[in-house]
Amino acid sequence: MPDLNKPYKVYHGVYLIGSSSITHSADCSVYLVDCEKEELVLIDSGAGLSYTLLVKNAELLGFDLTNLKALILTHKHIDHIGAAAKFRKNFYCQVIAHELDAKNIEEGEQFLTGAQAYGVKLEPCPVDMKLNQPETKLTFGKLEFHLLWTPGHTPGGISVFVDIKGKRVLFGQDIHGPLIPEWGANLEQYRESMQKLISLKPDILCEGHFGVYEPADKVRKYIEEYIRQYSR
Repeated sequence: MPDLNKPYKVYHGVYLIGSSSITHSADCSVYLVDCEKEELVLIDSGAGLSYTLLVKNAELLGFDLTNLKALILTHKHIDHIGAAAKFRKNFYCQVIAHELDAKNIEEGEQFLTGAQAYGVKLEPCPVDMKLNQPETKLTFGKLEFHLLWTPGHTPGGISVFVDIKGKRVLFGQDIHGPLIPEWGANLEQYRESMQKLISLKPDILCEGHFGVYEPADKVRKYIEEYIRQYSR
């Protein structure tokens, strides 16, 4: 059992380097993927208050972030995007987000990103690739990343899955919600998106705040439980 207060290996090539217990209480779960061929991908960036520690944790695991090729932002909330501008500036990585969330990220919008609620000043960050399709496939190193448009939590929410050594790893992020209409949440879209994730039959779920779930049956039950909660 890994120490949940320290960065650790989730699965082959997948590492948790930040979370509310590892880096800062305001952070989402931040995942680093080793794609081999000296290419790394980061899934989300925390709230921006722990950038230095995220970099340190990656280095402690033996990674050189000059090999960071992409930062995928699953949605526009501050706890996921706060350090994006710093990673882009310091490591020249490509920032990827859905076009429906990109404007708020680029403008450093304070309310719709939740930054105001967190008491954090969001640093605006250019989005280099703005997704606008139901699914986008991108290859980094030896891995193919599938970026799915899964709105509901935010209008431009995306989920990412990668097939690694016979297992499907899903970065579903904020499956648990919350669904805040004032921030653009939509209950009907959320339900449809969660059914889409179930249909993928993932073996491992890397959730946005509440840890890692496996095997496939446990992942399915976790997602189904939140669908039920939001259907009451």
